[in-house]
Amino acid sequence: MRLNQLLCSLLLTAAAFAQAPAPAVEKQSALWQKLGSAVAEVDRNLDGVMGVAILDLSSGKDLLLREDEVFPQASSIKIAVLAELYRQAQQGRLKLTDLYTVRASDLVPDSDILGGLTPGVTILTLRDLATIMVAVSDNSATNVLIDRVGMNNVNALLDSLSLPHTRLRRKMMDLKAASEGRENVATPREMLLLLEALYRAKVLNPAMTEDFFKVLSTHKDSWIPRDLPDDLKIANKPGALEGVRNDSGVVFVDKHPYVICVMTTYLRRERDGEQAIATVSLAAFQMFDRMSRASDLGRVISPANSGK
Repeated sequence: MRLNQLLCSLLLTAAAFAQAPAPAVEKQSALWQKLGSAVAEVDRNLDGVMGVAILDLSSGKDLLLREDEVFPQASSIKIAVLAELYRQAQQGRLKLTDLYTVRASDLVPDSDILGGLTPGVTILTLRDLATIMVAVSDNSATNVLIDRVGMNNVNALLDSLSLPHTRLRRKMMDLKAASEGRENVATPREMLLLLEALYRAKVLNPAMTEDFFKVLSTHKDSWIPRDLPDDLKIANKPGALEGVRNDSGVVFVDKHPYVICVMTTYLRRERDGEQAIATVSLAAFQMFDRMSRASDLGRVISPANSGK
């Protein structure tokens, strides 16, 4: 009888431990609540409309605000163009080293790099064009790549990932298409899901995934990294239109990499949208950075303080 009682006691104790939350869960939940409050405060003070989707890639926990609202994407849609370029390279339909000779007919306004090259003479690889598209958001380079991979193929990739509200509907600087309502769009949740699928190598093999994020992390003037450490790897693509500011990407914090997508529209002042993105980004980084360096109890042990 005593043996049965002992076994029963042990089982009850084990069940109690199984039901008890891990030491970090409750404390980290408080951090997530504070992040949610910070995001809500930015949203409250913004003279415009903001959508946010943040995902902890290590735990799957997320924070969402207007996550299913459709926002204009501007140049952030170039993430999908880049993904389709790499998918076709993986399938052998093209090579990233394929050469392209720049033509005068390729050039559209706001092409900082291609516009300064010599048409008919300058030869670039498709990967060169992709890097230019990401680094300085060159619209001519983007349009060349859209022609090369096919707009329908970009949208077919999005369909294959069950992202029906993320669409490439026009080439860059096609004002006629834009005036007809053919805007490039996405929702915060769907852009998050696209980046998560790419991060987890569900779209590309590991080698292609690594190079994809290498190109996407090319240094650029953008708002997610604005107040973050200079040596932090951030693979992102901002977008800007009149009344619109967006930025979506993956921030590679050790132990807690995360996806962050912040979209703003109906802005009275575009600078306010840029600041909103930077403020949300900093708040997210501060939380993930803290969790990455702390024990389950929240103790941070830096090398210089290891003996204290």
